[in-house]
Amino acid sequence: MTTQTLAATGANAGSGDLSWDGFTVPTRYWHLLEDGRIQCDLWPRACKLREGQGGVCFVRGRFEGQVVLTSYGRSSGFCVDPIEKKPLHHFLPGSSVLSFGTAGCNLACRFCQNWDITKSKEIDTLAEAASPADLADSARTLGCRSVAFTYNDPVVFHEYALDVADACHDAGIRTVAVTAGYVCAAPRAEFYDRIDAANIDLKSFSDDFYRHVCGGRLEAVKDTLRYVRHETTVWLEITTLVIPGLNDSDAELSSLASWVASELGTDVPLHFSGFHPDYKLLDRPATPPSTLRRARDLALAAGLDYVYVGNVRDPEGSSTRCGGCGEVVIARDWYTLRSYRLTDDARCEICGTRLPGVFDGPAGDWGSRSQPVRVGRRSP
Repeated sequence: MTTQTLAATGANAGSGDLSWDGFTVPTRYWHLLEDGRIQCDLWPRACKLREGQGGVCFVRGRFEGQVVLTSYGRSSGFCVDPIEKKPLHHFLPGSSVLSFGTAGCNLACRFCQNWDITKSKEIDTLAEAASPADLADSARTLGCRSVAFTYNDPVVFHEYALDVADACHDAGIRTVAVTAGYVCAAPRAEFYDRIDAANIDLKSFSDDFYRHVCGGRLEAVKDTLRYVRHETTVWLEITTLVIPGLNDSDAELSSLASWVASELGTDVPLHFSGFHPDYKLLDRPATPPSTLRRARDLALAAGLDYVYVGNVRDPEGSSTRCGGCGEVVIARDWYTLRSYRLTDDARCEICGTRLPGVFDGPAGDWGSRSQPVRVGRRSP
């Protein structure tokens, strides 16, 4: 990312002007170092930048003596999805969510399943433009109960995400973050103060895996998980992408689940998702369904109450059982709800036990379809 590239995105970054004549805006989480470089303080990577240099995320860089975001208001596209696809199984089940992302990422996962978005350095990837008000209005018009920051990590478009969240809440729309949880303490607090539900990736329970496969550190993610669970009102679910030969051993899966149970609570839903070969990890096979079922069994044995299987068809592994009587209260087939046996206040119709999560009346009927939509305007 060069100075010219940053300037070409449109806005006068040095002026602090957030008007819609461009897409580059100033940011706040950075400080000047003694050697003249600027350090970005948004996530633990702490990129140290000279004038005109971009960070590893591709969308933030130093311009006119400050760190700027170059993708404010630009998106890789919009889609109405089932909330179960995020995946969130205990948050407004059956409802639709307006999903969007931008470009760039603050990790370097060799197995990235959205690498064409997260690793893109091309501004053409961001073909759509939408103001925060556009997104909130579209979600309401489309009948979506929430808006999800997804596809790439919302940490990298922090300023845009905050403004979208504020606009959504003003319109009565809830907000969902799908994220790796790799973020520093101050921006983390500011971000999650505006979020209603989050699915956070716990990519492995090995710091070596995080360092050499993702370009990050495990402890920072664990800190975010503890923070969201114990210091916010955000509804939390967790996803682990199970990769054959890298993070699928019984010992690691059991340790991961035991940590979630002891540090976060047995009622935090954990999703084990199937890997498919992509990006720079093409030498690994797709995750066998039997491995996902084994992971689920190990997590249940570790004491977790709600463990799910994703990216494969597994009606048992995707359905929710009552924590009281053990009966299926939400039967799912892929992302479709086949039966729903909860009262409007989320109590089991059989024994009266309340299901943990965020529920608001009867289940929605969006089903499994994903519907691409246009929001706002075409980006120049």
